[in-house]
Amino acid sequence: MDFNPSSSFMYLVAAFVIVFIIAMASFFLVRAYRRGLKIGMDKKMLKNSVLSTAIFTITPALSILIGVITLSKFLGIPLPWIRMSVIGALTYELPAATSTANALGISLSETISDPKVFTAVVWVMTLGILPSIILAPVLMKRIQSGLVKIKSKDSKWGEIFMDAMFLGMISAFLGMVFSGVNAGLKGMIPIFVLISSALIMGVIGLLIKKCHMKWLETYALAISMVGAMAFACFVTSIIV
Repeated sequence: MDFNPSSSFMYLVAAFVIVFIIAMASFFLVRAYRRGLKIGMDKKMLKNSVLSTAIFTITPALSILIGVITLSKFLGIPLPWIRMSVIGALTYELPAATSTANALGISLSETISDPKVFTAVVWVMTLGILPSIILAPVLMKRIQSGLVKIKSKDSKWGEIFMDAMFLGMISAFLGMVFSGVNAGLKGMIPIFVLISSALIMGVIGLLIKKCHMKWLETYALAISMVGAMAFACFVTSIIV
């Protein structure tokens, strides 16, 4: 059976999903704008808010585009387009797809042509992300109130707690980075890329703090991702 993850049908499904999301966002944008006018908010302020928000979304969109390009090599364009545009993030989608492919003994160096493998990847991505959708509405209020209590008692410990949670999340992905250490110099490529990304982010942090380039805060993630990807291409061409 011939299978193409970038078939016309998949593009139609992706287009339907994206159009639905855009329509829903537009619906609530119009409702919010009209509600703002109704309660007496300044019309010029509302337009400036819409414009500034639209400009602010450009930078996250760059990260999403990078994610789509990265995943499209083995999943085609439609599925990553759907996932990254609606609910997914590269930090989740790529490990989920990689883990599934490794479990099935499939290489991710070329486009998946087996429908069973493609279906398995989709199911792992979908089922893995469902707890965040279900648990967030149920537990978010309790978690937020707990964080507020911690910060109200001691703001320093509140910041430490949030930093610890973030580092814990990052540590969960480090296993993939260091898993190929025993594979020789080739297995060190992910570590080199990790270090380069950290250095780029560190330089950006210094520019923000020392040179007061606050505008870099919005573009820090996108710059570090693009820079690390460029370094990955460079170091891979040398080692491999």
